[in-house]
Amino acid sequence: MSDRSFHVNIRRDEAGYYVAHCLELPAAMTQAKTEEEVIRRIKEAIHLVLEVTRGEDAAKLAVKAIEIVA
Repeated sequence: MSDRSFHVNIRRDEAGYYVAHCLELPAAMTQAKTEEEVIRRIKEAIHLVLEVTRGEDAAKLAVKAIEIVA
């Protein structure tokens, strides 16, 4: 399994939702009502973007760390 690290920006929008996007993969973005849920979803989005755009096997990827930037 391949470990990868990514930088993710998480903020709250006007409606109170957490919005996340990956700085290294601009197509990886999501939103959720809780911080825990948005982190789970951004990991899923990162896996999907890598699988679709780079042909990487998502089953062999592990998002090792997400650094939250302001």
